[in-house]
Amino acid sequence: MEQMKMSCKKIIVIAVVWCVCVFPLESVRAEGVRAAISGQNLVCRVETDRAVLPAGSSQDVVLKITLDAPPVPGHVQRPPVNLSLVLDQSGSMGGVKIEQAKAAAVEALRRLGQQDIFSVVVYDSNVATIVPAQHAQNVQGIIRMIDQIRAGGSTALFGGVSQGASEIRKHIEEDFIHRIVLLSDGLANVGPRMPEDLGRLGAALIKENISVSTVGVGTDYNEDLMARLARESDGNTYFVESGYDLPGIFAAELGDVLNVVAKQVKVTVTLPEDVTAVEIIGREGRIRGQKIELFMNQLYGDQEKYALIKVKIPPSAAGTKRKIAQADVKYENPFSKKIEQSSGISYASFSQDSKKITESTNVDVVKEYQLNLNALAQEKAIALSDKGQKKEAVQELKKSAARLKSMGAQYKDERLLDQADALEVQAQKIEEKGMTKKDRKILRTESYQQLFQQKSQE
Repeated sequence: MEQMKMSCKKIIVIAVVWCVCVFPLESVRAEGVRAAISGQNLVCRVETDRAVLPAGSSQDVVLKITLDAPPVPGHVQRPPVNLSLVLDQSGSMGGVKIEQAKAAAVEALRRLGQQDIFSVVVYDSNVATIVPAQHAQNVQGIIRMIDQIRAGGSTALFGGVSQGASEIRKHIEEDFIHRIVLLSDGLANVGPRMPEDLGRLGAALIKENISVSTVGVGTDYNEDLMARLARESDGNTYFVESGYDLPGIFAAELGDVLNVVAKQVKVTVTLPEDVTAVEIIGREGRIRGQKIELFMNQLYGDQEKYALIKVKIPPSAAGTKRKIAQADVKYENPFSKKIEQSSGISYASFSQDSKKITESTNVDVVKEYQLNLNALAQEKAIALSDKGQKKEAVQELKKSAARLKSMGAQYKDERLLDQADALEVQAQKIEEKGMTKKDRKILRTESYQQLFQQKSQE
């Protein structure tokens, strides 16, 4: 994505939409910037990066639609989980990696309850179900099955995921959180193997409310394939250098799956007739005239999820106030098992007073937007490097680091400054040695986790 340029005639504005259970509208701030509806599950707000916007010119506005989930309520039973682990047991997984993969599978099993469903599929040149889908009750018996896994053969990754989905489908009609966790340390070389192939599979699975989280081990797996599968199915993606990290990764993933607070989340953003949708930034979604549709399979407790949408608004006179967008959210509450709705709305006021405009800046929104611009810069650097344009890739990373450093210094924000420092180190390494497989995986994974607000592993 090309860096957006600021000028007096074209000003980038960020609006944030947060969403909550349907309750009467409580308040709209005097500036007309925020409107919030409060409830017991999700929180919904709409903000701009400034409470006051420049008057008299057409402007690009970036809407940030945010779903902010509270902790899982302590007094109710969590929704049951239907989990399938799909483990690479090809020859390259021998030694520490396969043993730690088995330890991670046992770690996942021990975190489940008797109401949950658990299955294990392994793949090498062929695909086999080691643990058929069953309630997580006979723990010691299941552990003995897992202990029989041995490494050897090629990598039928597509077939492994498909078989994992077959195990999930044995209970697809029941009220479960459906999740596949895919582990691989190498390139898919049996059956469909391109990122597009796995992307189509992920897109098909999400229609069945099945998400796939992917775990890449070492530096020889295809990070484009793994990220594409996770993205299309609304899952998480992880990169670990060592098999020793696998139990912790599986624990982090189960921490999400066991804390779902909303399912089948659909967000519809409605724009006024004179506001035009331009693009959705970083996420999948549909623009249908004055409506933008977004879908998220699940939300986890204490998690913030959002999407950025750029729209264009017409010139507005100083002293006026106008509606920018409204977000309506529909989702299934997994505790009440009822469909609930939420709403948020955004207003903006306009002025020719530059000081008043500057002083009204919403710093938190601006910082988050800069981090997303950085994620897109990382994606662009990967694409440039893939074309052999190392110099241009390094420049892209350095430019992004400079923006982050400037913003971090301006707002005294350690997160932005730390990200800028890390990016400068990455750029320097690539400048000296080219983009290694490890560098590429780090950039791809960091970009994905920022754009999709994946929680950092503990």
